[in-house]
Amino acid sequence: MENVLLITYFLALCVLFGFGLHGLVMIYYWHKTQKIAHVPAADLHDDDLPVVTVQLPFYNELYVVDRLVKAVCDIDYPKDRLEIQLLDDSTDETVELAQRLVAEYSEKGFDIKHIHRTIRTGFKAGALKEGLEVARGEFIAIFDADFVPKKEFLKKTVPYFTDAKVGMVQTRWEHLNEEYSFLTRAQALALDGHFVVEQQIRHRAGFFINFNGTAGVWRKSTIEDAGNWHADTLAEDLDLSYRAQLNGWRFVFLNDVTSPAELPADINSLKTQQFRWTKGAVETAKKLLPKVWKSHLPLKTKLESTVHLTSNIVFPFIILVAFLNVPLVIIKNEVGGFDTYFSLMSVFVLASISTFLFYLYAQRAIHLDWHRRLLLFPVFMAGSMGLAVNNTKAVFEAIIGKKTEFKRTPKYRIEQANDDWKQKRYVQKRIGWIVLVELALAVYFLVGIATSISYLEIAAIPFQLMFLMGFGTVGTLSLRHALGR
Repeated sequence: MENVLLITYFLALCVLFGFGLHGLVMIYYWHKTQKIAHVPAADLHDDDLPVVTVQLPFYNELYVVDRLVKAVCDIDYPKDRLEIQLLDDSTDETVELAQRLVAEYSEKGFDIKHIHRTIRTGFKAGALKEGLEVARGEFIAIFDADFVPKKEFLKKTVPYFTDAKVGMVQTRWEHLNEEYSFLTRAQALALDGHFVVEQQIRHRAGFFINFNGTAGVWRKSTIEDAGNWHADTLAEDLDLSYRAQLNGWRFVFLNDVTSPAELPADINSLKTQQFRWTKGAVETAKKLLPKVWKSHLPLKTKLESTVHLTSNIVFPFIILVAFLNVPLVIIKNEVGGFDTYFSLMSVFVLASISTFLFYLYAQRAIHLDWHRRLLLFPVFMAGSMGLAVNNTKAVFEAIIGKKTEFKRTPKYRIEQANDDWKQKRYVQKRIGWIVLVELALAVYFLVGIATSISYLEIAAIPFQLMFLMGFGTVGTLSLRHALGR
């Protein structure tokens, strides 16, 4: 039994180690691609600007849809070359609010349309596809309801399409409410890592990047050439991105052009978002990785695409490593003959160092106060561990092919420190079995820490504290936020 546990633990650590070291690969390409010149967009006069359709897909967004529409109508772009589609799948008063907004801005001379569906066929992908059928724009900009696009957005993105091979331009997300709480600050840290390091470096190195579902612009013919929007995964954006790039289209990521958005302020909304992103990525991997490997892409691109699409499979292994950590402390002290094995395990600490460097590079690149922000790194790591139960469920559902509906992330218009979401509509009140597992694991690690102290296994305690803080915080917040506290 001891051998089985040790081998299982070792193999699980190897998986986490492999994905963890990918951060060093990104840092390697960060330095390797520093000298690659950024190709600026061509200057376009107003008379040369093409027609753009801005699609705004939303579902029951009573608190933010007016903010979104106002920001889009404030974009600096000729009115005669701007079409705005409100792709509304709502079932509440959001429908009436959207209708009033369309009437108001139509009187001001905007080409703005309200397309309301009573049946959410295909969810977001279905709404985008139906809107595309009647869109008059040569290019399609997309914003989710939680975004507030800047006035210069189109004039800074559209000129890149003068290169006929460019099919999509993605901008970096900024955060309207980053300083609202520890939860929003941890999310900002994670997203900055994705955009500033992963997206930017993949773009510079010639790897595949992805449209992030919002704050980007597509060439309409690229969407059509790639087979249009599909609703067979929860990551319609990632799916279409890979299909388009497999067809030879080139994507552009603009790190210096930003689009502000509202981060989820409550843990249960964040869990919904993370579940969808995790499951959708694994579904896309199942669907498209065989095509990636059958293609004529360079081997390094195939390998990077594999890591990109499958990185979420780490979550079951996080659970496995966490659960086995305590029995291994007991085995080390009660059963002899494994000293070499436990000495070898110290190598796996390198993965944690790699992850830290990954986020250090991201924060240093865009924030002057990056030292202060990195103090949150342990909280971020603990939170990532705490979300492992929620995301492991997503991974297994994707692997077995279980289909679920597209659950949008509720938004509450949280921008200032004194804004409150607790009494607003859309707050998720249901407490599921996942919360009970998270709290049970927190108790488990209390016992584990006591066990480590009794054996004077000091080296095990920091990791067990991280697991305790992660599962305990996520589970407790899930309860509190579901109860509106």
